[in-house]
Amino acid sequence: MSNINSTGSSTSLALAREQVKQLRLEASVRRITVSQAATELKSFCLQNAHKDALLIGVPDKYNPFYSPKCVLL
Repeated sequence: MSNINSTGSSTSLALAREQVKQLRLEASVRRITVSQAATELKSFCLQNAHKDALLIGVPDKYNPFYSPKCVLL
């Protein structure tokens, strides 16, 4: 009966150690303010807007979904 308790407590101890390890890792992550993150994101988007296919479109010759319209006479 004591084997069950010691196994259960060692399992919970191992889980607690893993949680502490994860919490320490998360606490060590460098954080920035939301306003700084928003400014950096806006700057990045503006700098790369000329490469964004959603903003400039995809040329027909590179668009795999483009199907030329045929005109029936």
